[in-house]
Amino acid sequence: MNESEEQDEFVYNPECNYDESTIAQQEQIDRNIAKEQPFISEKLKFSELDDEYKTDAVYLAKVKELKTKYSCFRRTRGDGNCFYRAFGFAYFELLRQDVDECKRFKEIIKQNQQDLIDLGFPQFTLDDFYENFIDVLEKVESQCPIEELLQIFNNQGCSNYLVVYLRLLVSGYLQKKEEFFTHFVEHGQTVKDFCGKEVEPMGRESDHIHITALTSAINVPIRVEYMDRVGTNINSHDFLIEQNPKIFLLYRPGHFDVLYQ
Repeated sequence: MNESEEQDEFVYNPECNYDESTIAQQEQIDRNIAKEQPFISEKLKFSELDDEYKTDAVYLAKVKELKTKYSCFRRTRGDGNCFYRAFGFAYFELLRQDVDECKRFKEIIKQNQQDLIDLGFPQFTLDDFYENFIDVLEKVESQCPIEELLQIFNNQGCSNYLVVYLRLLVSGYLQKKEEFFTHFVEHGQTVKDFCGKEVEPMGRESDHIHITALTSAINVPIRVEYMDRVGTNINSHDFLIEQNPKIFLLYRPGHFDVLYQ
C-alpha cells in the first residue's frame, strides 16, 4: 500500500479525541523507552563503552584512558534532563554516607525556598516540588538503601520532581547573580528570559553556565570528564576549583553519565 492509498483510507471519527490518542501514544512510547533505558542504570563496567565504540578508534582510546581513572559508571536516560538526573543521583548517593554534608545541604534547600519566593516564583506551585525534594532528602539522611534511592530516581513522577527543583535552584541562583551572569547570556536575552527558556523547562539540555550556577548555589565541586573528538585525550574540567571534586560526571556530546573513582 502506498502513501496516497493510506491517506485515502483514513476516515475522521468525530467520537475520537485525537489529542488524547496522541498523548496516550506518547505515554506508551515513554513506557517502552523506560523498559529499555531507565533514568539511572545500575553500575556498569566500561566494557559496555568498548562495545558501543568498537569501530571508533578515537573513542576507544578515550575509554581506555577513562579506565585508568574510574572503576565504573552509571548511564542516564538521554532525555535532555541527564545533567540534573546524573548530578542528583550521584550527590544523594554521597549524602547517604556523609551526615554532616546532608545536614548542610538540607539547610541550603530550606533557605533556597524563600529565595525563590522572593524572586517571584509562586509559592503554591513551588511547595509541591520543595516538599517532594525534602521527603527524598530525609530518606537519604536516614541512610536509605541504595536500591531504594535507585527506585526513587527511576520512578518517573518522583524523579522528574527532583529534576524540576534542581532546575529551579539553578534558575534562582542565576537570577540572584544576574549582574555577573548577564555577560554569559547570548542573543540579547535577559537572565530571566534565559532561565525561562533554557533552564526551567524540562528537557532543555545543560552546559557550562548551568553547571557553574548549580555548583556555586550549593557549594558542591564537580569534575566533568569531556569525551569528544577534540584532541587525543579526555579533557577534565573542575567546577569550584578551590575544592576537591565530590561528584564525577562523564560528558559525551549532548549527554551526561555518572562516574565512580
